[in-house]
Amino acid sequence: MLCDTNGGTLPDEVERIVAETARVVPGDHLGIHAHNDTDNAVANSLAALRAGARQVQGALNGLGERCGNANLVSLIPSLALKPGLADRFETGVSEASLREIAKISHAFDELLNRAPDRHAPYVGASAFATKAGIHASALAKDPRTYEHVPPETVGNKRAILVSDQAGRSNLIAQLAALGIVARSDDPKLSRLLGEVKDREAQGFAYEAADASFELLARRILGDVPRFFDVESFHVSVERKFNSHGNLYSASQAVVKIRIGDQTFISAAEGNGPVNALDLALRKDLGAYQKHIDDLDLLDYRVRVFQGGTDAVTRVLIEFGESSTGARWSTVGVSSNVIDASFQALVDAIDYKLVKVGAGAP
Repeated sequence: MLCDTNGGTLPDEVERIVAETARVVPGDHLGIHAHNDTDNAVANSLAALRAGARQVQGALNGLGERCGNANLVSLIPSLALKPGLADRFETGVSEASLREIAKISHAFDELLNRAPDRHAPYVGASAFATKAGIHASALAKDPRTYEHVPPETVGNKRAILVSDQAGRSNLIAQLAALGIVARSDDPKLSRLLGEVKDREAQGFAYEAADASFELLARRILGDVPRFFDVESFHVSVERKFNSHGNLYSASQAVVKIRIGDQTFISAAEGNGPVNALDLALRKDLGAYQKHIDDLDLLDYRVRVFQGGTDAVTRVLIEFGESSTGARWSTVGVSSNVIDASFQALVDAIDYKLVKVGAGAP
């Protein structure tokens, strides 16, 4: 087993070294163990195979010390799908098994309690995503123009993103994927496109918030019931000493909502102000409560831009259903991080209620 232990060897060096070794060691007795300190672990592994090695050591999602090891989630699809490799090497991975690799990669990240890398090759949410209008138009004509392999072969899917670079082709393609039928000459389409661009200028990012975009589109093009109205919310953070003399921070939230002619006031304590708000908001939604009991907040991200402590803040929240495994992301933007977070929380609940077909109160 040849080991690039410090991860500093480059592909041409690996190929030369393995080729020289293969002259005296049979290929079926020769393997490569590559580290990723120069971001070449996968390339080095493929170079070793081309030079005669027949065993590759790697790790799921590239896990490993320092910068990680060769990523099997990139290596296996390349060996199975790329001409010149697939014709030459037998991986033992069937087409059906290969279609499970995205699911396996994401499940492993869940075990590690970390969000999947959206930009991971083959399996990331952005691996087969495009947002520039000309790209979406080309994809509609021939997917091979922007997809090096069909996304379904690795259990992924195409994503046509909507952003300030979007054109009508993007919008129509994305709406169709959401099951929303829109004619290219529908004046509401121009209104939606304008709204998306205006909101992105304010800091919204719909390419990373699929659920918020769908809600916006359905509200402009169709009809989304007004499930509930938030009349007010209050959050407090208190830093104090407990009975043992230890300093800690306590967060409380109170949310007042109206559903039809009923008013609900819920309070909760949480691990920070956003968690307290989330718990209070979802504590009692009246007749809608049964639809949100299986919701889990999976990821919370904050991006600050346009200034210093008074900067505009973008909050992205990812929710999931424990019962089905479905996931969706929402976005909120405000100069106040709590307000931005609350916008994204409300969108997440509205989206779930739309998906289950909940009616107006």
